[in-house]
Amino acid sequence: MTDYILGTVESRFADIVWTIAPITTAELVKRCADDLSWKRTTTYTVLKKLCEHGFFRLEDGVVTVVTTKEEYDADRSEKYIAESFSGSLPAFIAAFTKKKSLTEEEIAEIRAMIDGAGRE
Repeated sequence: MTDYILGTVESRFADIVWTIAPITTAELVKRCADDLSWKRTTTYTVLKKLCEHGFFRLEDGVVTVVTTKEEYDADRSEKYIAESFSGSLPAFIAAFTKKKSLTEEEIAEIRAMIDGAGRE
C-alpha cells in the first residue's frame, strides 16, 4: 500500500478511474475533459504520477486499478486512528460520538461489522 496521500484534485481524478476502470486512455482523456475541464497533458501527468505511486497501472493504452478506493480509504483511516488516537478504535468512536449521535440503523450496522470482524 502506498503512503501517498491524494490531494483534492487527484482524488477527483482517482474517483473517475475507480468508478469506470478499466478504461482506455482515450476515454479517460475525454472524461477528464468533460468532468474536470482538463487538457490531455494534464490527464497524462496526473495518471503517470498515480501510477508511480501504485494506485493505477497503464498497459497497452488501458488504465486498470492496482489499489482500490476501499483499500486506500481503509489505509488512510487506519493511519489516522494510529496517529490521532494511539491506534485505539474505541477512542476514535468515543470522540466521534461526542459530536454526532448515531442512529439505531448505524448502531446496528456497526454491531454487525464487529460481530463479523475476524471471521473473513
